[in-house]
Amino acid sequence: MAKLNGKCAFVTGSTDGVGRVVAARLAADGASLLVHGRDRARGEQLVAEIKNQGGAAEFLAADLASLRAVRGLAEAVQARTERLDILINNAGIGTASGGAGRQVSADGHELRFAVNYLSGFLLTHLLLPLLRASAPARIVNVASAGQQEIDFADVMLTRGYSGTRAYCQSKLAQIMFAIDLAETLKGSGITVNALHPATYMNTTMVRAAGVTPWSSVEEGAEAILNLAAEPALEGRSGLYFNGLNEARANRQAYDAEARHRLRDISGKLTEPFAQALSGGA
Repeated sequence: MAKLNGKCAFVTGSTDGVGRVVAARLAADGASLLVHGRDRARGEQLVAEIKNQGGAAEFLAADLASLRAVRGLAEAVQARTERLDILINNAGIGTASGGAGRQVSADGHELRFAVNYLSGFLLTHLLLPLLRASAPARIVNVASAGQQEIDFADVMLTRGYSGTRAYCQSKLAQIMFAIDLAETLKGSGITVNALHPATYMNTTMVRAAGVTPWSSVEEGAEAILNLAAEPALEGRSGLYFNGLNEARANRQAYDAEARHRLRDISGKLTEPFAQALSGGA
């Protein structure tokens, strides 16, 4: 992986699991880190560990189940840095709902669609001015091999709900967003890619689903870091990776009309929070 001295990286969901490993590795390679999570104690602990190793980091708290909080998070990033070289949309929730059934976000949207996908859609768009100013820059969406086609007649899954279906739909949405945004940003110097980092890593999310882990967060981190900083991938965009290997996602990801419909829906849902940040381009 390339040395990242002078670069700034922002990793959502980086106080636990694979995001924590990725953040620590980026900092060790010289990047200034913006760490995100909901738990301030865990966030401050990671920041202290990075600083003790000679790195630079700052913690930003936000609950991505609220689009207003996502907006506030973007404003906090902008207030702390004049550049952003790497954005990793890693935060998410899994298939388990603790028996709660269908859940909704603070804005009334199906919770997994809101947290896993819609928050990253809004956050990325709000941070594009910083990414443009830092080009060449990279955006990485941490998705999953678990994907299910979006039913545009019932995106919020008000009928036939299951946590697994909701999770898989949200992860495909992340991939569709990466491919769609890559086309929009062609020639800008910003690349956008998505990946399935590893299968059933030893994370809180996997254990909460009652699954025995098959792989480690270190393995998943290697795959994420590959897209975030590997020199050989410079300029390559709109791709989906399974681990370290380029792969094919669900066929809906390559349907231009479906991607347009998703973009249109997402734009309308996030519009009240999407006006350009103060000082943004």
